[in-house]
Amino acid sequence: MRAVAAITESNQKPFIRKMSAEDLLPIVAIERQATPSPWSAVQFEQSLEQHRCLVMAADNDTNLILGYAIVSTLLDQAEVLNICINPEYQGRGYGSRLLTDLLKQLPDSIEVVYLEVRVSNFRAIHLYHNLGFIEVGQRRDYYPTEFGREDAILMNLQRSTD
Repeated sequence: MRAVAAITESNQKPFIRKMSAEDLLPIVAIERQATPSPWSAVQFEQSLEQHRCLVMAADNDTNLILGYAIVSTLLDQAEVLNICINPEYQGRGYGSRLLTDLLKQLPDSIEVVYLEVRVSNFRAIHLYHNLGFIEVGQRRDYYPTEFGREDAILMNLQRSTD
């Protein structure tokens, strides 16, 4: 509880850094809280080896993780594989900041960024639209839920080549 008070009362901006193996335990815990079909620890470990992985921490001096993002890149395309803000810190603009920072860190050669989102995740859909993503398709019955399956919206962002 002390760490929660520290971030809400301070004027410090969250710090975005590269994810490390030491981050995996709290990230897996956040993932389990935030999503009905969480990634496994193994998926996060593999991502550390194969993809760009970022963490948003409360500041540079603490290990309080507010969120994380994972993106894969191939030639001129990128795909946001996972992005999540700890449910305790959602609604404060951290998701927008994390995704914006992630997009800025992509190589200039990336022309289009893809992601998919649950059709029921209205907050995320709104965030993605605000950052310029557009819907380009749907994947039927893509996500498991406790009541069956849920569709995914496929979105992309065309990056400026200037």
